[in-house]
Amino acid sequence: MPFIPHTPADTAAMLEAIGARSVDELFDEIPEALRCGPLTHVPSALTEQQISRLMQERATADGTFLNFIGAGAYEHHIPAAVWEIATRGEFYTAYTPYQAEASQGTLQLLYEFQTMIASLTGMDVSNASLYDGSSALAEAVLMAVRLHGNSRRVLMPETVHPLYRQVVEAIVTAQSIVLETVPAGEDGRTDMDALRKQLPGAAALVIPQPNFFGCLEDAPEMVQLAQEAQALTIGLVNPIACALLAPPGEWGPGCDIAVGEGQSLGAPLSSGGPYFGFMACKRPHVRQMPGRIVGRTVDAEGRDAFTLTLQAREQHIRRSKATSNICTNQGLLVTAATIHMALLGPAGLRQVALASHAHTKRLVARLTAIAGIRLAYPNTPFFHEAVLRIDAPVPDVLRALEAQGILGGYALSEAFAALADGLLVCATETKTEADIERYAEQLERIVSKRRMEPPCAYKDNNQRSL
Repeated sequence: MPFIPHTPADTAAMLEAIGARSVDELFDEIPEALRCGPLTHVPSALTEQQISRLMQERATADGTFLNFIGAGAYEHHIPAAVWEIATRGEFYTAYTPYQAEASQGTLQLLYEFQTMIASLTGMDVSNASLYDGSSALAEAVLMAVRLHGNSRRVLMPETVHPLYRQVVEAIVTAQSIVLETVPAGEDGRTDMDALRKQLPGAAALVIPQPNFFGCLEDAPEMVQLAQEAQALTIGLVNPIACALLAPPGEWGPGCDIAVGEGQSLGAPLSSGGPYFGFMACKRPHVRQMPGRIVGRTVDAEGRDAFTLTLQAREQHIRRSKATSNICTNQGLLVTAATIHMALLGPAGLRQVALASHAHTKRLVARLTAIAGIRLAYPNTPFFHEAVLRIDAPVPDVLRALEAQGILGGYALSEAFAALADGLLVCATETKTEADIERYAEQLERIVSKRRMEPPCAYKDNNQRSL
């Protein structure tokens, strides 16, 4: 904790009250042979001012970058109150509840989280979270196959996040589930003609909205086609986008299952985690939903009470009947997300979504004004990410931008061979006009310099001179 208020007199008074002579005596049950002894390699104690200075110097050495990368993890403003409340002792040390007699406060918070997620996605029921967005998608695929019962083919559009596709494949193929790729069309969205041909006999269809390229899929039409083919639908959504766009529960007849990554709801980027996943579904499917569900009831005296219900995991029912072996959820991250959504409310989340979309439109307009840069899918609507094509080696451009303190985006060549010149860029509500202008000026300088050089102009280190 950042501040310990107890003085030596306070500590002595507490020890006297419990009848202990010293703090060490509180741990006298630990055998001497197991004790580590003096900490001989720990530096001398520092004052608060000295340790603050040391940590600031180390943080400065890491550098501060202007970030335009999205690709599944997004830099959003997090109100200070979110983690000030989430790290209070009542929440911070309350581990995921396993039993019905868990803290009523913890259970109520999870119930509130479920209510908010169900409202945000337009679905009937939500669980109390999963590990992350990719594993949530894998669990949704397993759930859909169980619900369908007659097929083990699941259609996975090429426009789904490539890392999500890898995680799902690693988890579900061991259960003889076949993931069939639906190709992307020239507009950056799922090829609808290919989808129509592949749907017959499929158990489920995954629908990303927005998709990995930032493009908006024709989600209602995809749900309608899947329903006509008697396939279930899994909406893979960005929760911030759900505050602005139609949620999966309102896509045509409505999705059967909705999942996503919750990082944008109050979790910092943190070099990739920890994050959390969410899942919601239609009420008839709830008994096949993995993980925990908190229910609301009344106790013997008629007071509101919260309890775990429908715990269909292997520690609670016969192993062969379990829907999942999920052994925990991301309780602390869910706490932060619940506080974050409560603080912003529907209007605040919508404002974040509107600002993010507006800033990305401004970013795209400014960057495509540079010679040698164009929008990859000019006729396709997008949310807060877009694909640019650059007449220069994208990895080299990104390295040159990083040298100027700018993280310029995600190089699509890492996952899509046909987009070797593609750069996925993102701007959330945290970006200003000055940020966008700084990025554009540096990118224009780098790209123009690249065009002026001979084709084989290399430095000695075999890197392009940018």
